[in-house]
Amino acid sequence: MGMVFEEDASGAWNEMFSAPGTPRPIYERLIAELDRYPTSELRQRSEQLSRTFSDRGVTFAYSGNERPFPLDLVPRLLGALEWDLLARGIAQRVHALEAFLHDTYGEGRIFAEGLIPRSVVTSSPHFCRAATDVDTPNGVRIAVSGIDLVRDEQGNFRVLEDNVRIPSGVSYVIENRRAMTQTFPALFSDHRVHPVDAYPSRLFTALRAAAPGGVADPVVVVLSPGVHNAAYFEHVLLARMMGVELVEGRDLLCRSNHVFMRTTNGECAVHVIYRRVEDDWLDPLQFRPDSVIGVAGLVNCARAGNVAISNGLGNGVADDKLVYTYVPSFIRFYLGEEPLLDNVETFRLEDSEVRAEVVAHLANYVIKPVDGSGGHGIVIGPQANDAMLATARHAIIESPRNWIAQRPVALSTHPTFVGDIVSSRHIDLRPFAVNDGREIWVLPGGLTRVAMGAGELVVNSSRGGGSKDTWVLNDQSTAPRDSRFGTTPNPRTALANPRQNSGFAALEADQ
Repeated sequence: MGMVFEEDASGAWNEMFSAPGTPRPIYERLIAELDRYPTSELRQRSEQLSRTFSDRGVTFAYSGNERPFPLDLVPRLLGALEWDLLARGIAQRVHALEAFLHDTYGEGRIFAEGLIPRSVVTSSPHFCRAATDVDTPNGVRIAVSGIDLVRDEQGNFRVLEDNVRIPSGVSYVIENRRAMTQTFPALFSDHRVHPVDAYPSRLFTALRAAAPGGVADPVVVVLSPGVHNAAYFEHVLLARMMGVELVEGRDLLCRSNHVFMRTTNGECAVHVIYRRVEDDWLDPLQFRPDSVIGVAGLVNCARAGNVAISNGLGNGVADDKLVYTYVPSFIRFYLGEEPLLDNVETFRLEDSEVRAEVVAHLANYVIKPVDGSGGHGIVIGPQANDAMLATARHAIIESPRNWIAQRPVALSTHPTFVGDIVSSRHIDLRPFAVNDGREIWVLPGGLTRVAMGAGELVVNSSRGGGSKDTWVLNDQSTAPRDSRFGTTPNPRTALANPRQNSGFAALEADQ
């Protein structure tokens, strides 16, 4: 018996199929390979992926509990030309955000030009006055970024939001690839997939490049809030792969505007801190005095130029979703270029006319808090009940600066194993970029997140989402194999009669 496929009528862009039974060319070889396996073996390999993650401790804290991070067996594929556009668009955006942050905490040219009101920035919950004049020696505030992308109904990639504060998830990119190559190596035999294992060395190089001048062999550490943080697995993995110490605030001390690490051999000078601690908790002398996970005096050490903090203090203002609406203008102003990647259509609710329109038709919009993360606080109008809409309406009227409205985007879908059924689920993409001050390198592929519930549009891990291994292909010349017949079939012909084929042969597309 072949696989059972659920029909998908979402109307979103289907990543794998252009029409029912018609795979997109980039997926033809993958479909042919998967179709060679009976349902029972695909299920077995899917279960093996889960066991692999459990055995390796690849977890995410969800609803207060540690659980394996779900990885779907079916990878997502991106072509070389499409990826080239995405990588250039991401690098362009990071360059513009870097310039904006320097300007915000420096000269303020963009405010003088009137391209964005200063009040929009200073009223952001993540605006940090203490970040003024606190910079890394190589001038990089955004060493690591994660730019969230979605594909709209026409198949065009759009930027959903920017993450330049403490973006997480890259460890799952690395572990997803490791698990897939171990569990299903045959899938890679017909494809030339860009590797992802260069990320730790790229990150380490970028962090060392941010060290104070004159330090021959800078000491880098990863500063973690501790084991109870949802992304602690990532902190451990990156520290281990970079060959640096993983520390908590209690392991560091500041003296004479220098940072030292306590070790069994005494104190050791620290020059670069890759921090995974939020601004508010980083230094109790500057921010929250009740913080026990920060380092007292750290900001003054950074201001004195004796230690680099990556990512930079105050970067969160660029993550603000109201500031996000101005990023296309940042690209034009700072770079003199047109944006390569468009935003999702977004409405600023501080404008009284726009606010009146949105409030009157809330069911037609997606409402987001400007400082939200993890999908929390989002109200998806078309799926919301009257009580949810009433609550959102009251919140917007009471504090319009704290909210934005966006056009609902039917996030693209991708076939996903759900039990014994292959069913389309909505996905997004978080590529990661590393900036060493000379170039911005974008990790090939990034993290594809999957909304595991049928019809669910929130893909965040903290809301129960899963992931897919994301392949960027650098060659499409290898023909698919079919060991059953000893020939290379035409997948379009093979899928013409789905009842005669197992595996992916019966999948219905959702255009």
